[in-house]
Amino acid sequence: MKPIVEYSDFRQYMLDYYEERKRRSVFSWREFSKIAGFTSSSYMKVVCDGKSKLSRIGVERTGAAMGLVGFEMEYFRAMVEFGQASTEEKKKAAYEHMLAIAKVHKVRVLEGDLFEFYDSWQNPVVRELAPLMPGATPGEIAKKCYPEISAAEVQQSLNFLTKAGLLKKAGDSSFVQAETSITGTPDATRLALRGMHRQMSKLATPALDLPVEQRNFSGVTMGVSRESYERIVKVLDECRRQIIAIAADDKDIDQVYRLNLQLFPLTKNVKEGENENA
Repeated sequence: MKPIVEYSDFRQYMLDYYEERKRRSVFSWREFSKIAGFTSSSYMKVVCDGKSKLSRIGVERTGAAMGLVGFEMEYFRAMVEFGQASTEEKKKAAYEHMLAIAKVHKVRVLEGDLFEFYDSWQNPVVRELAPLMPGATPGEIAKKCYPEISAAEVQQSLNFLTKAGLLKKAGDSSFVQAETSITGTPDATRLALRGMHRQMSKLATPALDLPVEQRNFSGVTMGVSRESYERIVKVLDECRRQIIAIAADDKDIDQVYRLNLQLFPLTKNVKEGENENA
């Protein structure tokens, strides 16, 4: 089955998903509808046939039933909006959203290599840095890193990245990126990324000593409700997408940066347990 970003018709994607599941094991429209939480046993087929629409809740249920998370779920939402839009303006906006997601997420799915890739902050850095320095030795690449690492560590990373197909050799000592993004199954990705976030957070501290024109640090301590928290997360998600799009369009890259977006609690919920104390 093709990656979801190669689809523009959500009904065709659902149909292909159904056919793929049916080829691999016993699977029916009844089961598909049941997994998605619909009482009608034929609801998924009715939707695929274009005889019914997916509600907002239905989109979430259907996406979850197909195992969609992250940008894939976001793309599915946009694809449904595109397919069911009532006006030309809404349809155009949804399609532009789909194009933006597809442009950013040209994804190669990894599993076993996923943990090794995120095991060290050096791997993503070397993957970005090596193509910027054609003909450079591992030692020369190492000296460009913050903090500086050894030539042996760079060579180890290069060996892994080429073996995993994330870098391709373009000559004796030059490299190009083979893919633009990396992911695995949801649970594996979350687990692997935790270690990477810890490493990158530690690297942020010494970066405070860099000249202010080379780094940007800011923060705010604030009180928020759960509703406000959800709204803030959506703003951060949109901000990250826009930043990734800017970086994807850059044709004159000369440095590798890391962006950490962090929003975390500094206190416990003051309202929890109020009834017990009353």
